[in-house]
Amino acid sequence: MLIRSKPRWALPESAATPESAFFDRRRILQALGLGAGLIGGGMVAGEAAAEGSAKRNEAYTLGDRWLTPERFAMSYNNFYEFSQSKTVTPMSDALKARPWTIKIDGLVEKPIEIDASDLVAKMAVEERLYRFRCVEAWAMAVPWTGFPLRQLVDFAKPVSGAKYVVMKTFLDKAVAPGQRQFWYPWPYTEGLTMEEARNDLAFMVTGIYGKPLPNQNGAPLRLAVPWKYGFKSVKSINQITFSATRPKTFWEGLQASEYGFWANVNPAVAHPRWSQAEERVLGTNDRVPTLLFNGYEPEVAGLYKDLQKERLYA
Repeated sequence: MLIRSKPRWALPESAATPESAFFDRRRILQALGLGAGLIGGGMVAGEAAAEGSAKRNEAYTLGDRWLTPERFAMSYNNFYEFSQSKTVTPMSDALKARPWTIKIDGLVEKPIEIDASDLVAKMAVEERLYRFRCVEAWAMAVPWTGFPLRQLVDFAKPVSGAKYVVMKTFLDKAVAPGQRQFWYPWPYTEGLTMEEARNDLAFMVTGIYGKPLPNQNGAPLRLAVPWKYGFKSVKSINQITFSATRPKTFWEGLQASEYGFWANVNPAVAHPRWSQAEERVLGTNDRVPTLLFNGYEPEVAGLYKDLQKERLYA
């Protein structure tokens, strides 16, 4: 008989915020006209309903902290395409995130271009609670809506020889003033090994707090890999390429001595300019110890068993 134990980070049911309270708040906001339809530019009622109806996967909850209040997660973001400030909302509103075409190419059986909404419709969408840890030493915990990245990998049908999944964001200097700064290696590029991409935790995000992703959080599709630093979670993806060679990622191309391909959270390895031993929790400003692999060590450490000579953060 198969006995399935809960993941070690699971939140005891008695400690969770009651579901009724979470959704009652959402209904109140909608009644006041403050619901998902007003956030993120171009969202329609059907999309908001789809995000709100996504069932929470109770295998992915939080055992050591509360969810970050929504207003902090929605307003404190890095999105260098628009600004080096954390407040990117006014400028990111210029991005037309719907309709949105995603190109899937490289080492696949048949390269395609597909609208993001059509792609998501083919996937099993659910809600997961994940920690998020920025290399700048701040952290939050949020409810993401989306689907496992491995579902997209299976949909793409990569051929033999594909070792990496490379993801790129849009390139449009007319709407993204940050992309006019020529010293950055645009477009924003990130990548995972195929083994990382197929890990159960790797997640393609379509929503947050039961709503479609607003532009400032990476609409309409972004990556979430909770055991890695946040710069790995590329936003507003419009191209997914399967490759035999490891890509040079955005921050690695900009400053390889500080930011590398792996980006695994490791409190024992300091950034050259600051410590990673602690993190500041958004909403409370509490400082708490940083956990190896952001607390997901049992689920992902096996992916790196042959990489002991490489710095885990790099």
